[in-house]
Parts: sequence; structure tokens; C-alpha cells
Amino acid sequence: MIILDYIKLIRPKHCIKNLLIFLPLFFSGKILLNHNFIMAILAFICFSLAASCVYILNDIKDREKDAMHPSKCKRPIASGKVTVKNALFELFLLLAIVVLLMYFLKMPVKAICFLCLYLVANICYSFGLKNVPIMDIVIVVFGFVIRVLFGASLFNIEVSNWLYLTILAISFYLALGKRRNEFVSSGDKGRNVLKFYSKEFLDKNMYMFLSMAIVFYCLWATDGLMVEASGNMLIWTIPVVIILCMKYSMNVEGNLDGDPTNIIFKDKILILLSIVLVIMFMFILYF
Repeated sequence: MIILDYIKLIRPKHCIKNLLIFLPLFFSGKILLNHNFIMAILAFICFSLAASCVYILNDIKDREKDAMHPSKCKRPIASGKVTVKNALFELFLLLAIVVLLMYFLKMPVKAICFLCLYLVANICYSFGLKNVPIMDIVIVVFGFVIRVLFGASLFNIEVSNWLYLTILAISFYLALGKRRNEFVSSGDKGRNVLKFYSKEFLDKNMYMFLSMAIVFYCLWATDGLMVEASGNMLIWTIPVVIILCMKYSMNVEGNLDGDPTNIIFKDKILILLSIVLVIMFMFILYF
């Protein structure tokens, strides 16, 4: 049980967010070439461990407030199952592994800079920016976008404008959805920043960004370069993307936990739609 608490502290299920690292390599059609996939896996582990360091730091910083929260009180540090001293030891151990992986992979300077930017931005988030309206959402979005840029920089791949805008817009939608449901469940008694928001503001901006994301995705799928690479077959993924967005939106409207990770893992239909979409991409781009 003690080991499980230390595993829980690094939030392994949140590693699903780091799959964004694979996007540039996957859509470039080069993920199966040479040792690209192995390197991408190791880079995924490296980024995941770095993200876990941020989660541990945030849990240490918020341990007193989390202890009074109905669900966060079960977290290892807030519940007292893991001491602050041991949590810091785990944090520095993970950080050491991250540095070793960067050296082993001979990670490009650009990729290291993106990883450091992610860490700095999230440290600033933990130490105050999460209480600044709009900025709290921007940093969450920045975390999603930088994962894609990190993955692209590893293999010197240029991210297309439409793909970048799609990721940016859907990231704003996900971040706003999380804040929306936190507001619905706890109002301004939850996060300090929630007192600056209203449900109407969050709803309006959520669906503005969702609409933008779908439009940007359609433009990416029908872009000249992607049409040439896919034989104009990516257009058939658009209905699946729209249905997937509708199902996710239904869950958010149903006032479930707004955290994207929890929403995906708790919905078998979302998981199935995601698998179908990945299989379609595989057949279109690789067969």
C-alpha cells in the first residue's frame, strides 16, 4: 500500500496527456522509421516524469487546502500517507532520472528548452499564477501546446499551422471545461480564481473554442500537403472527430468531473471513438 501511495503521487493516469508528444512524428508518417518510435517512447517517459515533478510540487504547496477538499483530501500528501520530506525525495529522484534520460537521448537543445519552459511555467502556476484569472487557463493550454512542440523538436519536424491552431483551440476548450465544472461543483468556494469567473463566461468561451477547433481540424485535413500525403482520405475522419467532440461535450454538460483525463477514462464510448480515430489515421497514413 505504501508503494501505491508513491505511485499515486506521480499521477500515472495523467500520462495520457503526454501522448501529444507523438502527434508530429505520427502525422509526418515517420513514426515506424529507424529507431524513431523507441526514441519517442523514451522522450514520452522523460516528459511524463518531468510532469510528475510538477504534480508533486503542486501537492506539497496545496496540502493544507487539499486536506479540506472532499476528494483531494485522499491525495497521498494531503491525507498524510506520504510526508513532505519523502515527497521531496521522490521529486528530486524523478528530476535526476529526467536529466539522465535527456543525456542518454542526446536530446536537441530546442527540446530541452521546451521541457524547461514547461517546468518553469508550471512552477510559476503552482506558486501564484493559478490564482490569476485567464492566466491560469493560458498556462494549462501552454502545457498542452508545448507537448506537441517538444515532440516536433525531437525529430526536427515542422508543425503545420492548421495542426497548431487545432491543438491550441481544443486545449482552450478542455481547460475552460475543467474550470466550468469546478465552478459548477464548488462555485467560488473551490479554487481562488473561480471567484473571477461565471458559468456563462466559461460556457460561452468553451464553445467558441470548440467551434474553432473543429473548423481548424477540417482545414488541416483538407490542406494541400495533407491531401497529397493521405490521398484526400483524411476528410473521412472529420465526422468521427465531430462525434467525439459532441460526446465529450455531453459529458461536460452532464456536470461530470471536468478534468479531461477523468472524463476520457470514465467513458467507454469516448475511448472507443478515440481508438477508431487512431486506427483510421494508421490505415490512411501508413497503409
